[in-house]
Amino acid sequence: MRLALASFAALIAATPALSAPLDTAAIDRAVTGILKTTQVPSASIAIVEDGRIVYSKAYGQQGPGRPAVTGARYPIASISKQVTATAILMLADEGKLSLDDTVGKWLPALTDADKITIRQVLSHTSGYRDYWPQDFSFAAMEHPVTPMEILDRWAKAPLDFAPGSQWQYSNTGYVVAGRIVEKVSGEGLMPFLTKRVFQPLGMKSAVDADTGMTAADAVPHMRYALGPVRVEKPAAPGWLFAAGELAMTADDLARWDIGMIDRKLLTPASYKAQQTPVVLTDGKSSGYGLGIEVGEVDGHRVLEHGGEAVGFLSENRVYPDDKAAIVVMVNGDFGNAQTAIADRIEGQLFPQADKTARARKVFDMLRAGKIDRSLFTVNGNYYFTPTAIADYRASLAPLGQPTSIRQRSAKLRGGFTAEAYTVTYPGRTLTIVLRAEPGAHGRIEQFTVYPAG
Repeated sequence: MRLALASFAALIAATPALSAPLDTAAIDRAVTGILKTTQVPSASIAIVEDGRIVYSKAYGQQGPGRPAVTGARYPIASISKQVTATAILMLADEGKLSLDDTVGKWLPALTDADKITIRQVLSHTSGYRDYWPQDFSFAAMEHPVTPMEILDRWAKAPLDFAPGSQWQYSNTGYVVAGRIVEKVSGEGLMPFLTKRVFQPLGMKSAVDADTGMTAADAVPHMRYALGPVRVEKPAAPGWLFAAGELAMTADDLARWDIGMIDRKLLTPASYKAQQTPVVLTDGKSSGYGLGIEVGEVDGHRVLEHGGEAVGFLSENRVYPDDKAAIVVMVNGDFGNAQTAIADRIEGQLFPQADKTARARKVFDMLRAGKIDRSLFTVNGNYYFTPTAIADYRASLAPLGQPTSIRQRSAKLRGGFTAEAYTVTYPGRTLTIVLRAEPGAHGRIEQFTVYPAG
């Protein structure tokens, strides 16, 4: 989840505009390199600028011996949650329900159904235990399931916390939401979405991933640790439902994003509710709206969500005020290629948003076993003894080139910037802590690298 960095960004630079023109050759090189490094078989991307799709392309092999094409569908998994939330908000706009209605109005047999609201279900603050916290399909997923069977097992269990008191991701909550859509609308969730969402937005490829995928679409892949990449078997039908059942092309997910940018489906009040972080009972922001993570990139508002299905990962970022969006879909549930690709595209759309240049530079120096001491304060130079530099080189150099380096947080502390970065390798993640004098050319007080916890 992204953290709001506006106050820190103000110390560095004013809000930048979108870059122009888009360097598609650089994007192609980046995507190709990331797929090679991570060994993820394929990627399909779409980029929106000025409210329209300006670039889409597929890379790699979407199945054994089959080059990737832009017309292939990929499951978008949990990105589906914002579509489910939109269906609820449509019904609210029609006066058929309220976000503050309790779940018990439609599903009274669930745990504390008379205390949990629809808003809490959509914002992951309900307390319902997540039925799929694993990053793989568990034993029960060998067999088909119905939404009510999921709810009978997980939504009738004791709550993990009092409603509204915590934020905890819960696929179970979205199964609840999907069933409410069906009960209120009087039709199945997919027919409702097809008629009310996909057709108006021109999303012709959108299907239920359980039943609508064909041999022309992307094939799922997995990997055990650093072993060979293997074709993966999807979970049995029914396990995704309203929490993540949709599959589509990258272009059609971009059309969904354009619909959000142009506010085509909901009232202004409903879009505001969806895109505003829900506040917990202790007054703290959850950072999450209704099916959407809400954050900021160097002063640019961003609505983000990732998706993970068996053998697939996806990343969707919408910058509504800039009328821009990034869609990345990959057919491997390992390597984090989708995030690395989205980061590189984001760095092009918002050139000054990439705060990683200094961290990358120093990290590369340490991998090579040398540093430019003019970049450091007295204390920073004191820390980097010959032994320290030798240990950094010996432990980092064998890892090779990282897949990505992302800034995770940035704030002020003790007169220094306090910055945290995530360094991603296939099968390994590191954390960088960087403290420096404020300003673009401030000297570095601390640069330390740890295994990610």
